Amino acid sequence: MYAPTPRTTASRSRDRMSYDRDAAHAVLDEAYDCALAFNVDGEPRVLPTLHVRIGETLYLHGSTGSRPLLAARGDGLPVCVAVTLLDALVYGRSQFHHSANYRSVVAHGTARLVTGTDEKARVLTALVEKVGRGRSAESRPPTRRELAETAVLALPLREVSVRSRTGGVRDDAADLDLPYWAGVLPLRLTAGLPEPAAGVTAPVPAYLRTVASPWLEPVVLRGEHVVLEPLDPAHAEELFAALDDPEVWRHVGSPRPGGAADVAAQVRSALDAHRRGLRVPWVQRCAVTGAVVGTTSYYQPDEDLRTVEIGYTQLGRPWWRTGINTEAKLLLLGRAFDELGAVRVTWQTSTLNERSQRAIERLGATREGTVRSNRRRADGTWRESALYSMLASEWPNAQVSLRERLLSAVPAA
Repeated sequence: MYAPTPRTTASRSRDRMSYDRDAAHAVLDEAYDCALAFNVDGEPRVLPTLHVRIGETLYLHGSTGSRPLLAARGDGLPVCVAVTLLDALVYGRSQFHHSANYRSVVAHGTARLVTGTDEKARVLTALVEKVGRGRSAESRPPTRRELAETAVLALPLREVSVRSRTGGVRDDAADLDLPYWAGVLPLRLTAGLPEPAAGVTAPVPAYLRTVASPWLEPVVLRGEHVVLEPLDPAHAEELFAALDDPEVWRHVGSPRPGGAADVAAQVRSALDAHRRGLRVPWVQRCAVTGAVVGTTSYYQPDEDLRTVEIGYTQLGRPWWRTGINTEAKLLLLGRAFDELGAVRVTWQTSTLNERSQRAIERLGATREGTVRSNRRRADGTWRESALYSMLASEWPNAQVSLRERLLSAVPAA
């Protein structure tokens, strides 16, 4: 526990205040919103800044030319730091009882300027690691000049208080019969879809791929003929080259891309569907040559019902009738049944696409019937789909059959 001081003792709402060390550390480690307050020539200043906690020291990032960093030279700079996590808005029946649920830490003390090269480098590495575990190994470290242009303040965590509000509406008894909605609106900081900078060809790193469930995780699946890896915007040019064939797009609902930019837009759409939990997209890469040869996905994964559909499969024409498609399905079915515990896997394909229907049947799937007018084609007409399924009880025999087929499969060139 931190010991209360006159500066950290609450004058009102004392039930919201605590001095719990673990609670303070949890807020400081989770939050990114940090405000640094100090005085300059008798005038108050507040600056937003980046922070990271290492042990019992809070480090604050800044520029060597900024006022607080210049003032911190010598005896240090008296500061107050506030770090906040906003968890919900609270709507009361009365305006007076509108509020917010939050967790915050306020720390007082004298911040010193970090001058040691080793300490500064350690802090900057910790700052980078806070935005993504493993990021420091996947980015260039600072040069001597960059280190010289960067300043770091160190604030010992001694005068620290935690203030928070949780729970629901606290309306007065006299207001409980008023005809107004009251309640709590939860707020969560949710990462959006990563947007690569111009010219970036490296795939999105794993720590930026938000995954809520193993059913939504596009893990790398490796075979002798094909490797399935998470779909990424960096694959757009190779995908366009592999799939630029009218036969590949004959029965596909979306229009045939006119270039890599169109494929990139389709990739972004697939990744947005992944973020919303609707799709798990992979790129298919030839295990022999390393070339990108197509895509495939889990579609509408349902962890509660333990079902998933395999779809959005496209394979470049030069790789038809090789072992790639068979092994890709073997890998996807193995993950679904053996790793995720699925009880049912389904496929849908156009009733006009006889080649696709025969391929699904060769996997050991059973046709259940026809789903009428359930997919829109690129020309605006509606597609009728042949629906196939495989159950967990059928998977062992199907797996044996698929492995036997792979023994005689044509290797990819």
